[in-house]
Amino acid sequence: MAAQHKHGAHPPKAGTVSRLTRIEGQVRGVTRMVEEGRYCIDILTQLKAVRAALTKVESAILKDHLGHCIEGAIVAGNVNEQRKKAAELVALLERAR
Repeated sequence: MAAQHKHGAHPPKAGTVSRLTRIEGQVRGVTRMVEEGRYCIDILTQLKAVRAALTKVESAILKDHLGHCIEGAIVAGNVNEQRKKAAELVALLERAR
């Protein structure tokens, strides 16, 4: 079954999906650690690893957005689309504060 994509979206990268699947497994492992009453420092260490893995995925998706979506608007010469893409990115960065 083919995935549906919103306007401006593109098919997911296999590497990104694979990383997210591994992260999902890590989170399930942390859940088990909490349920088992494991040592707090061990749990915190695993949470830090999950956060680092998510940061890497976020960075990869951001780079892809810059190289695909924003670059596409620039190459097309569509000023309105360029402004829209830039505004989306600024709004995202402001929410991260």
